Amino acid sequence: MKQDWKPGTMIYPLPAVLVSCGSTPEEYNILTVAWTGTLCTNPPMCYISVRPERHSYEIIQRNMEFVINLTTHDMARATDWCGVRSGRDYNKFQEMGLTPGPCTMVSAPLIEESPLCIECRVKEILSLGSHDMFIADVVNVRADDKYLNPDTGKFELSHSNPLVYVHGNYYDLGTHIGKFGWSVEKKKKS
Repeated sequence: MKQDWKPGTMIYPLPAVLVSCGSTPEEYNILTVAWTGTLCTNPPMCYISVRPERHSYEIIQRNMEFVINLTTHDMARATDWCGVRSGRDYNKFQEMGLTPGPCTMVSAPLIEESPLCIECRVKEILSLGSHDMFIADVVNVRADDKYLNPDTGKFELSHSNPLVYVHGNYYDLGTHIGKFGWSVEKKKKS
């Protein structure tokens, strides 16, 4: 039997990402975000939703760019810590031993420890309620070559032990079940 609950955001799991922002080292900051995702494939667009009272909000609004840094099991403590401490009070890069790195297309820093960094330029800000949505064009993607398959050149995120968020908790991803379209794939003849 199913129960009715009050309306809520129960779409899980979500990626637990670190969003880096700022145009100068003095301004650099990191914000943990789970309200993020893909909006469009062509042109590539994504979003993050941020509460207006967050320190990073004003930085992103002023510079109109940010970097979505995917996280790993090894980055779990930093991911949580950056979500519960304010950049007004701490230099999150220093406190968590994370390394800011240069981006190709935006002035915001990427996080060197991240397996995949998505450089974004804000296209529109939607005021939604508790959070505002920053809709952004993806202007570049930086992948750590240690996660590239040497035979295919494809990025293998599963080897990084990606971190996901489920209703206040962090988890590793589970077992690979199949690739897109595997359920209708025709078997090769021998």
